[in-house]
Amino acid sequence: MQQQTEKRFAAVMDHIAVNSEDIGRDVDEYQRIGFHVESLYEDWAMLRDGRGFGIALLGPGSKHPPHFGLRVETHEALEEAAGQENRPIKEHRDRSLSFYTKGIGGNVVEVVYYPPELGGRDEESQSSTAQTFERRA
Repeated sequence: MQQQTEKRFAAVMDHIAVNSEDIGRDVDEYQRIGFHVESLYEDWAMLRDGRGFGIALLGPGSKHPPHFGLRVETHEALEEAAGQENRPIKEHRDRSLSFYTKGIGGNVVEVVYYPPELGGRDEESQSSTAQTFERRA
């Protein structure tokens, strides 16, 4: 078996995405262990720990597969990686940009870029997002 040595792309670990049967319950539990809500919808949530590592919760019927999320720092790096992987870039409802590709051992990898204008969420917007979710659930 011939080993490939060409670098595919350079990125850092950003998040893992896992299935969730009950997003509201799971968000509460992750908050109890120190994660904060970055984005929260009825079928998807992104939580981050104190160092910025994320856990994406994928609700039943999610359009996203369980995956490892790798972050690139520039839009150009995302475009270059997508071109190398021959994959289309898509904008998500949280306004991040990404593409999915084959990972190692059959795992799915998302390569994601967060435009600078997204910035962080303050405590007020986190709690109003959570309240919106609770009212809809």
